[in-house]
Amino acid sequence: MASFNNSSNTPVKPSAKNGLNNMKTEIANELGISGYDTLDKGNLTARQNGYVGGYMTKRLVEMAEQQLSGR
Repeated sequence: MASFNNSSNTPVKPSAKNGLNNMKTEIANELGISGYDTLDKGNLTARQNGYVGGYMTKRLVEMAEQQLSGR
């Protein structure tokens, strides 16, 4: 079996990191979690952290769908 170094932690586009961090902070603020960028994520519940990641994924999928549909 071939071994691939395809870690999910390795960004495909490293230049997108700042944009994704901004989106994460924006979504956390929308969910009522202020100061998310400086907050110790270990002090949040798994549900709170999951909401942020889930809404990020939802928004990224919506953006991709819009782009693919030509809007």
